[in-house]
Amino acid sequence: ILFYDTEQSEVQTYKNITNLLRRCGRETMPEYLKAYCLTGMSRKERLQAIIQSMDKFHYQFRGIHMVVIDGIADLIKGANDETESIAVVEELYRLAGIYNTCIVTILHFIPSGLKLRGHLGSELQRKAAAILSIEKDTDPSVSVVKALKVRDGSPLDVPIMQFAWDKDAGMHVYLGEKPKEEKEKRKEDELVAVARDIFGRQDFITYVDLAEQIQAILDVKERTAKSYIKFMREKEIIRKDPSNQSYYIIGNLKQAGL
Repeated sequence: ILFYDTEQSEVQTYKNITNLLRRCGRETMPEYLKAYCLTGMSRKERLQAIIQSMDKFHYQFRGIHMVVIDGIADLIKGANDETESIAVVEELYRLAGIYNTCIVTILHFIPSGLKLRGHLGSELQRKAAAILSIEKDTDPSVSVVKALKVRDGSPLDVPIMQFAWDKDAGMHVYLGEKPKEEKEKRKEDELVAVARDIFGRQDFITYVDLAEQIQAILDVKERTAKSYIKFMREKEIIRKDPSNQSYYIIGNLKQAGL
């Protein structure tokens, strides 16, 4: 397991790893866990250090279980540099394939909302197998983990996990999953927003076109889009056009309380 910190000081990296070990009930670093603070290197040197150490440890341990890079934006000049963004994501994608491993990266949202930063965020959105967001809950002392993208799956059907800082434990602790009702509410709200987007541009649509637009908007596979259409019909978010059963129109969202 390889951990690279490109953002924080050596002192903070040490504290984070100490908390990690405490959470695992260990007093010393296991040989197979390697953690490095790369802030003393230039951005170009950081990526080279990651590449070279991955190669070294792949042969030393006969494989790499996982790589964590906190965070990816500090490997390039800026998140809005399109050329460098494409290059770094392609390189990490290549390394994951070569070493048959999972690479986890951290990227902050833009301050104005839930959108990944710049060209780097767009490229990660396109290439990543999964994207998880960490947000403050309605109770600001609690953070929630939501799936934004799950390749070959439905992000809106993944349970929402909760965690919060525990003063006595001196670290964040897991608080379990949010109730199923809240997961369903999130799914309904997201699909209402999708319906408003689609039908804000047209009054009616065929099943095939609706599935294609849902795939494009939510970045999901065809079968997931079809399951969302079924859910939207059940919740009366959309309905068949009475004058032409080949088309769908938006449901009466106000009457449905949406």
